Amino acid sequence: MGSHNHAVTDAILETLKRAGAGLKEAGVRFALAGGCAGYARGAAPSLHDVDFALVEEDVPLALKALDGLGFQIVKPPEDWLVKAYNGEGVLVDMIFSIAERPVTEELIARAQPITTAAISLPVLEATDLVVSWILPLSEHSCDYGSLLPVIRAMREQVDWDRVAAIVAPSPYASTFVTLLERLRIITPTSPAPPVGWP
Repeated sequence: MGSHNHAVTDAILETLKRAGAGLKEAGVRFALAGGCAGYARGAAPSLHDVDFALVEEDVPLALKALDGLGFQIVKPPEDWLVKAYNGEGVLVDMIFSIAERPVTEELIARAQPITTAAISLPVLEATDLVVSWILPLSEHSCDYGSLLPVIRAMREQVDWDRVAAIVAPSPYASTFVTLLERLRIITPTSPAPPVGWP
């Protein structure tokens, strides 16, 4: 990793710390998601922005907290997230719907506190995190290659039978599970009957 990447990673972790502390203080029901959550769970950092999953009704509270910290709030056309930029252009995505399913209190309640960048924050439970990455895979966004190293690093933390059951209806996500089995990254799954998610 070059020094440029280190600087980018440092800026992202600094933003993660500021935003995470602000959301925590405001009492927002949230959990770290995306690449930062993978990093918190031991994967190599490939960080582009900070992702938080949160319950939709807490979005106004989250925006107020980040606005108070000097973040610039942007409401994109997509109806499943809001964005906030810190002064240096680092992006914070606040996601309240994943693969067209609203983020639930149960999903947030399953998150586990992990210390990242010297702050303890709730991080999506490993199985939920993997589901949040592979369930949205589609014809237009199907990058198995970038997911493999992250998932390989986390594989022992994940309930793969549960992942397989949840993603069974998605041809792209379930094929990725098969790929992991064929590459012997995980042992063959025996999905239980489908379970609700998130």
